[in-house]
Amino acid sequence: MVRPMVHAFQIWGTKMVLDVNSGSVFEVDDLVYDVLKFYEELSPEDVIAKLKEKYAESEIEEAIEELDILKAQGLLFSGANLDPAVELLNEKKYVKALCLNVAHDCNLRCRYCFASKGHYDGARQLMSKEVAKNAIDFLLQRSGGLKNLEVDFFGGEPLMAFDTIKYVVSYARSLEDKYNKKFHFTVTTNCLLLDDEIMDYLHKNMDNIVMSLDGRKMVNDRMRVRADGSGSYDRVVSNIKKLVALRKRDGKDYYVRGTFTKYNLDFAKDVIHMADLGFEEISIEPVVGKEGDFLIDEGDLETVYRQYDEIAREYIKRKTSGENPFRFYHFNIDIYKGPCLQKRLSACGAGREYLAVTPDGEIYPCHQFIGKREFVLGDVFEKTLDEDVIKKLKDTHVLAKPDCVSCWAKFFCSGGCSANNYEMNGDLNLPNKISCSLQKKRIEYALYLAVKAGMQSEKNRLLC
Repeated sequence: MVRPMVHAFQIWGTKMVLDVNSGSVFEVDDLVYDVLKFYEELSPEDVIAKLKEKYAESEIEEAIEELDILKAQGLLFSGANLDPAVELLNEKKYVKALCLNVAHDCNLRCRYCFASKGHYDGARQLMSKEVAKNAIDFLLQRSGGLKNLEVDFFGGEPLMAFDTIKYVVSYARSLEDKYNKKFHFTVTTNCLLLDDEIMDYLHKNMDNIVMSLDGRKMVNDRMRVRADGSGSYDRVVSNIKKLVALRKRDGKDYYVRGTFTKYNLDFAKDVIHMADLGFEEISIEPVVGKEGDFLIDEGDLETVYRQYDEIAREYIKRKTSGENPFRFYHFNIDIYKGPCLQKRLSACGAGREYLAVTPDGEIYPCHQFIGKREFVLGDVFEKTLDEDVIKKLKDTHVLAKPDCVSCWAKFFCSGGCSANNYEMNGDLNLPNKISCSLQKKRIEYALYLAVKAGMQSEKNRLLC
């Protein structure tokens, strides 16, 4: 049984309360906010004694009665027996998604690249059609009765292996009717190699396109450089504009993804810059790593928090005015129809339902584990997986992480990225503290925005 837990926080003077286990979110007044500080620890009489100098006793009694009702309804201080959900999670045996690293090479040399500037500390190589074919066959074999399957083209720069991408799409599509499957494709690209032909193909065949840009020219070109050291901004922005125009025209998914570092701790300006360019779907992630003068440290956290505040304010301003509105990836929380419980426990499902394949056919739990030999699961030719490695990943759900069990945000972040945990701390189940701190701050703003959006559409949660 997961113990009851609530999280109280304020955004711009608005007081909010999250019931962690039920997912209920409330906007509350000052009185209820103060009562909640003592509600579980003290008797009603003692709560009144604590607060009677600030509020009338009858008002305090009424607030306590309201909280009692919510608790009885399972909307506040709710418990949860998650053992059945964990058992169901551990019984999952089918793979639904592959990240195909079709290129361990890149035409950029980004300073912060986790993939050693594209080659993952190995040889620079592209995936052959033979490996790609066997990868799709492996996915079909391992997907069981799942109908919808996902293939993500990744690198390096995947468009360096454009012929392989086209082959995979054609081969997978040819098998859909035979196996009663539906393939969904995503590509992540730095956009340098885009031309009209490639754009047209990607637009027609990709369910989602992720395009990399760090924001303002001076920011982007400091970190995202070509092999000769020159910047990439001008060509990339020109290409992204063309491809985004196609996606908007036909209502297809995309987002523009950036990375912020110590050198642009004013990254809200980069989000605003991308919105001003007409990009409506935006994500900007904190840099991660163990070495580099660009890394963020704990001394930067308050500055970063202020940037999230600025992004949230700008988001509301533009949504209200309709002038260059945007959606910020980390604020996209659905408090009404969120992910299923198993997804909340295990997040991306790396090593379970999501795997990555290298150009030579080796299988890893995800693309961020590539190069760590202790996590090689097998290869697409043998089509068997190492049970010892699977076991390592089995108990990485959020309830297996000691630091996460007592955290209010656990069902939103699901314990963070296991690969990041391992890289930073040498332990799959020991979260990166900086990542945790940033994630929690983003979640607070996301919950605030979700509640306000629900109020505007008359779908809001019960409010005190």
